[in-house]
Amino acid sequence: MAGPFSALDHAHMAHALRLAARGLHSTAPNPRVGCVIAHADMVVGTGWHRRAGEAHAEVHALRDAGERARGATVYVTLEPCGLHGRTPPCADALVAAGIARVVVAARDAFQREGGALDRLRAAGIVVEYGLMEREARELNRGFFSRVERGRPWVRVKLGASLDARTALADGRSQWITGEAARADVQRWRARSSVLLTGRGTVLADDPRLTLRLDGIDTPGVDAAAGTVAPLRVVLDADLATPAGAHVLDGHAPTLFVHRDGLAVDGRFAAVERATVEMRSGRLDLQAVMALLAARGANEVQVEAGATLSGALFAAGLVDEVLVYVAPVLLGDTARGLLALPALADMADRPRLRVVDRRQVGHDERLLLRPEE
Repeated sequence: MAGPFSALDHAHMAHALRLAARGLHSTAPNPRVGCVIAHADMVVGTGWHRRAGEAHAEVHALRDAGERARGATVYVTLEPCGLHGRTPPCADALVAAGIARVVVAARDAFQREGGALDRLRAAGIVVEYGLMEREARELNRGFFSRVERGRPWVRVKLGASLDARTALADGRSQWITGEAARADVQRWRARSSVLLTGRGTVLADDPRLTLRLDGIDTPGVDAAAGTVAPLRVVLDADLATPAGAHVLDGHAPTLFVHRDGLAVDGRFAAVERATVEMRSGRLDLQAVMALLAARGANEVQVEAGATLSGALFAAGLVDEVLVYVAPVLLGDTARGLLALPALADMADRPRLRVVDRRQVGHDERLLLRPEE
């Protein structure tokens, strides 16, 4: 049931979305949700979801509003919960507070069985939804991907030269891009549930795949809420990662995904392991994504070489590409951006659309998504 919505409705929902974004780094696996309670143009309560297991946005806003919530309108960026999980249903709290109207940005398939909106209507509350739905879904694109498609939102991060090369012929790639670009990558890591790489990248670069946010300001994000450390995931079918690799150091939660039937030694004592089936000589990437979704992963950031990145792209598992283009040239013998199957015809070439483009230090950052 949609509007028409007034300019004041839009202003309050935009406020709620700004509140929701404050939990960009801290709510996983839960969605980022903001809430505003208002009488006409007077805001009487605000709240946002900070961390999984803690109070939801509506509860924080109701506490802020107190008795002033009675007869007010609630603007919330995601359908209120009707299920009793780690916290009581928000729908019941809204009814008890005497709310007159609830405006919802985006519906939530995960909550449909809870019947929250029906309970609100049964209590005489006016319920409307669809206001700024696109913006609300964009903020929680990983959550919606996991709930509706059964797999996380997959972002492939690449650093490339102007001639689209990612490493020298011997595999060395540190550093193509500048310090500002590397700091920007930390912000994208912080919003991710998983940092995914392959054994080839571990062998070539020995990455740490940890967060380094000290001194890096992220506008609109509440640093006091903390950051949920992303899970390091290494695809290593044969468990051939050498002892001493940073991804084995236990400094961050880590999962190795490999094929079944392998003997395991003490190298992997500090990490988790899981098996998936092989397909065409490599780990089944669809199964890997299903495994990560089952663990509550919303956004996966891939930081790998051309082979794994290309395989994910060819499998139709890439939702967006984050590429930093440095004003340098590496030449014909350097390694390419993605390892993709040869095209038989130009008409078959994958098409991408530019979602965002900006300068980051001396480098250009492009966010692209496959054309639908």
